[in-house]
Amino acid sequence: MYATFDSQKEGYKMLVVKALLRGGIPFIIMGGIALMLYYQEKYTDAKGTFIASFIVFFVGAASVIYNIEHWSLLKQSIIHFLIMLVTIYPILLVSGWFPVTSVMDAFNIFILFFLVGVCLWGIMFGVMKVFS
Repeated sequence: MYATFDSQKEGYKMLVVKALLRGGIPFIIMGGIALMLYYQEKYTDAKGTFIASFIVFFVGAASVIYNIEHWSLLKQSIIHFLIMLVTIYPILLVSGWFPVTSVMDAFNIFILFFLVGVCLWGIMFGVMKVFS
């Protein structure tokens, strides 16, 4: 029983490390680009790049959900969607990329978030089927 718990604990530690690498490396690179743009006084581009770096961080980090083999694809997808919902969706709302003056605006952004997510999930699912 202890060996199983310890190996499971090590497995989750490795997932955390993978998440930090998958999200952190692009975040650092894009953050560096944003910083260079800022010092070049391209403030709008710097802000957009910095916001995109947060999105890339969370998407990359959350991708490790699909490495948990004892979870079904449905469970992985639902957990991934919920993580995206509490990270990416708020970033989109405060990014300034979309006008948010009403609840309807926020709802329209959610619909766009959902549709883009479904399309990207479908594309990635298809790519994984082809290459596995």
